[in-house]
Amino acid sequence: MGIATAPARTRCLSCDTEGIKEILSLGSLPLANAYPAGGAPEDEPRFPLEVAFCPACSLVQLRHIVPPEQMFSEYLYFSSYSASMLRHAEALASLLINERTLGSESLVVEVASNDGYLLQYFQKAGVPVLGIEPAANIAAVARDEKSIPTIVEFFGRDVASRLVAEGKRANVMLGLNVMAHVPDLNGFMSGIATMLAPGGVAVIEAPYVRDMVDRTEFDTIYHEHLCYFSVHAVAALARRHGLVLERVERVSIHGGSLRLFVSRGERHGETTEQLLREEEALGLTHEAYYRDFRTAVERVRDDLNATLAQLRASGKTIGAYGAAAKGGILLNYCGLTLSTVSFVADRSPHKQGRRMPGCGIPVVGPEVIAERQPDYLLILIWNLKDEVVRQEESYHRRGGRFILAVPRIEIQ
Repeated sequence: MGIATAPARTRCLSCDTEGIKEILSLGSLPLANAYPAGGAPEDEPRFPLEVAFCPACSLVQLRHIVPPEQMFSEYLYFSSYSASMLRHAEALASLLINERTLGSESLVVEVASNDGYLLQYFQKAGVPVLGIEPAANIAAVARDEKSIPTIVEFFGRDVASRLVAEGKRANVMLGLNVMAHVPDLNGFMSGIATMLAPGGVAVIEAPYVRDMVDRTEFDTIYHEHLCYFSVHAVAALARRHGLVLERVERVSIHGGSLRLFVSRGERHGETTEQLLREEEALGLTHEAYYRDFRTAVERVRDDLNATLAQLRASGKTIGAYGAAAKGGILLNYCGLTLSTVSFVADRSPHKQGRRMPGCGIPVVGPEVIAERQPDYLLILIWNLKDEVVRQEESYHRRGGRFILAVPRIEIQ
């Protein structure tokens, strides 16, 4: 099928200012969460993956937008298969239940609620919940297996207005790793402003562009992630809708994220102001901050290819672990195929039996690692490295070694 159509944008997704500036291109790559069951890799659609910076509001964003329906209506990422994500979710739920004194008269609403991995902890504590999830197959799991009320919708201003008309106002709204996926940022933030009950708070988590650049986490760039947020960019977006960042925390999930507490108000909180000052001092509000990022990304690609080529030339076998979106980006950007990596192991049965997008590498269950015992295992989900190493301790004891590529080549 080749390169599909996705026109290049010139205006900012947030402030609509003309003249966003390209800072990085990864070429034309396949959709990172489209795991084919058959066909040839060359027949899969590819879309340009180019990143730009808005000088007006500091938002880092993609220049090409793939229609959300093409990416999210049928989805194969289930949060419950990650032990780390479950621990993160349970801790956040406990924090909010205690801080906000949530109980049977409260309502917690989650946007992009996935399979109920987070809402289940509120529900177990007796707090009423509502999930909003655009992928029908995942929403069905939340409803049927966890009994979590879930509607199949893309959240925005219209959905929020309808829910409010039905008497649903949220004491807490949740949006974890979703705002980066939203093409209508202003509709999303307006929906939050509409749906928050008096005194309510929205807790949003999004990968922090500062961590992405500092740690060369370029494989978190894919077509689903339209935006890469700084505190400046979110603060400007929130202000536009009568909202402020009452608190901002940096958390380690997904390689470094912002946890943003958004509410109605007049002034940003002190932690917000502190991070705004730090960003200005570091230069995140200027295009120049991102110039070295392109060079660092190319260095990771070249070093990984050289390392794997040397190992293969010496007769070593190489497998990989983690059929995540970031894994698909790394494999495709580096041009890796079955001739170098023989399989990708993953715990999710929804991905097993399929192939990594664009490169034809099969996705298998973790038991294949012990069956084949490759000399090296390339960990594609570097953000869950410790979890993988613990799970594959027996592989390591048998002489297997792990390779990490981001932010630099590391073999252990």
